[in-house]
Amino acid sequence: MRQSSLRRACAALAAVSSLALAATACGGTTKEDVKNESTGAANSGATADPGAELKKGLTVGFLPKQVNNPYFTSADQGGEKALTELGSSYKEVGPSSATDTSGQVSYVNTLTQQQVDAIAVSAQDPGALCTALKQAMSNGIKVVTYDSDTKPECRNAFVSQASAEDLGRTEVQLLAEQIGYKGEIAILSAAQTATNQNIWIDYMKEELKDPKYKDVKLVKVAYGNDDAQQSFQQTQGLLQQFPNLKGIISPTTVGIKAAAQYLSGSTYKGKVKLTGLGTPNDMRKYVKDGTVDAFELWDPAKLGDLAARAAVALVSGQITGKEGEAFEADGTTYTIGKDGVISLGKPTVFDAKNIDQFDF
Repeated sequence: MRQSSLRRACAALAAVSSLALAATACGGTTKEDVKNESTGAANSGATADPGAELKKGLTVGFLPKQVNNPYFTSADQGGEKALTELGSSYKEVGPSSATDTSGQVSYVNTLTQQQVDAIAVSAQDPGALCTALKQAMSNGIKVVTYDSDTKPECRNAFVSQASAEDLGRTEVQLLAEQIGYKGEIAILSAAQTATNQNIWIDYMKEELKDPKYKDVKLVKVAYGNDDAQQSFQQTQGLLQQFPNLKGIISPTTVGIKAAAQYLSGSTYKGKVKLTGLGTPNDMRKYVKDGTVDAFELWDPAKLGDLAARAAVALVSGQITGKEGEAFEADGTTYTIGKDGVISLGKPTVFDAKNIDQFDF
């Protein structure tokens, strides 16, 4: 029997309360807010039961950074497929802009009001969703972040694409090899507040401190806001501002595609190297025409799949999000790490030799 009658009874009132708190959430939370509010998995008193049977008939709401973004479409379809297989229901809501943080807050409130069993969200900002997500958790809704995290206390678990350190460092390694470990480079990121982007960039900067990169200079971090036109224009601006630029790292699928589009039609094609995170279907033509040598990514459908399965495992009580807990998802056993992080695995490098083996 699902233990949700109390949550059902008070959900409407909770949603009204969370709407009143939305203005505060949009500005992020302070340390004092965090101290005074209930927290997520890190301080949960619940005990995991690894042998608990997975519940069916649940509803999991997916809230990507941006709907109709090919990357999130693929990820969320993976979540939908997993939920169908598990006997539960999927729904997707979200803003049309990747920088509409207040819109994401509103959608969290909507899902709370609709009394879903779990929310899987890719956060546009690490703190802005916290008040609304904590309100959802206080009403028995499990919260999983995927792709981009909130503060750990604002969710039960985070499904990470791969180790943030691996992703940041390997993108520098890929580009450095392509430019012969010498020259000026730039980073074309998504939104300036994007949690995942900023963590990866921090590790990129850390990697660049290694003496082997002494002749590599990071000259600028630009922001295209996960908008194709803005990213295209930012690429053009970087090349105008830094005529000796040797390479660009774009850790965003929208950004790398837009940058490749610009480079492929310019005199910089083949001269300025480009790498980062992209999908094979977006980047195939640019690998084959010589604009891009190699880039990397994980399979977003598998990321969405794991987010869905983690959400169901949380609702079912198999896990609570504490470090050291383990659960099985589609034949693979995942162990929860520090701060409730579940890592999908190592990124895959795509180049001319293997890109036709993938279709996403």
